[in-house]
Amino acid sequence: MVGGASLLLLPLSWLLRQVVGLDPAELAVGFLMFHAAHVINDPHFAVTYLLFYRHVKQRAFGASFSWQQRSRYIAAGFVVPLLLVAWASASIVTGSAQGLGWMIQLMFLLVGWHYVKQGFGVLVVLSGRRGVSYTAVERRAVLAHCFAAWAYAWASPFDPGRTVEEKGVVYSTLAQLYGLERWAQVAFFITLPVLLVMLARKWRREGRLPPLGPLSGLLVTVWLWTVYTSLDPLLMYMIPALHSLQYLYFVWLLKRNQARHEEGPPTFGRPVPIALGVLALSALALGFVLFHALPAILDTALASQPTRRLSELGPTPYFAALFAVVNLHHYFMDFVIWRRDNPDTQYLKS
Repeated sequence: MVGGASLLLLPLSWLLRQVVGLDPAELAVGFLMFHAAHVINDPHFAVTYLLFYRHVKQRAFGASFSWQQRSRYIAAGFVVPLLLVAWASASIVTGSAQGLGWMIQLMFLLVGWHYVKQGFGVLVVLSGRRGVSYTAVERRAVLAHCFAAWAYAWASPFDPGRTVEEKGVVYSTLAQLYGLERWAQVAFFITLPVLLVMLARKWRREGRLPPLGPLSGLLVTVWLWTVYTSLDPLLMYMIPALHSLQYLYFVWLLKRNQARHEEGPPTFGRPVPIALGVLALSALALGFVLFHALPAILDTALASQPTRRLSELGPTPYFAALFAVVNLHHYFMDFVIWRRDNPDTQYLKS
């Protein structure tokens, strides 16, 4: 669930290509992943809203959070979505494909940060559950490798500035600085021996390495899902779903332990299976609304207007806008939810 499945899927992908050929295998896997997004990718975005806005008044203005965490909560929960919606709305109203394109580019820039931070969380949380902790220096060594991977993934391949299409929106990309890809690659490879030295010192000092599961989850996330995403032509289609499963595992862990705690006295809450079932169905429903029902309604209404300017915005500008807004907002909400100073994350330890 946290990354090891990729190591099993690689030989299966190779075998499938050998048996049926690349084109039929790519068509089948692409078709499967497209429809699997309804029950894996979309709910992984939607459940973040259900986690984030639970007890919203108490979290934003009560005493359950520290003032630093309340500030982050208000910024991510209210300021950021207002700015994103205003940005997307202004782009659509003015017919600015480039304005919407800047938002899409920001989404692509931050997705690598989101991936590697989640990989870091896999290592820290699951190691902690097994009694392995990391010093501040060790955490910096891991984060340095993660952030270098993010930079290299974004800078590769070199983009001199070109016209692209995403979700029907045609826009021009921002030209990268010449040499950025090479410098990012150097930084990525330099941080690898730093990470290995940290692991060697940890083994020498404590007599053990980080548990294999958390460590492989980190390395798969950084190397296979973030940097070398095109290593396998079929696995490339599966990466968003694998990332979503990794995320949903921690949601399940968090909410299962919380439901166990609240099931008994003094609250006598819902039984654990019912609590988790309600959460899962709610995430499925909200995911359908965010990525299918709402954009379809808005784009259909826009298409029915006789004065509509299709131009470079394409036939589904609201779908493109909502896709970018939800992705970006997801990154900011995650930055608040999965922190040590969030009281709810204490359930991950149990």
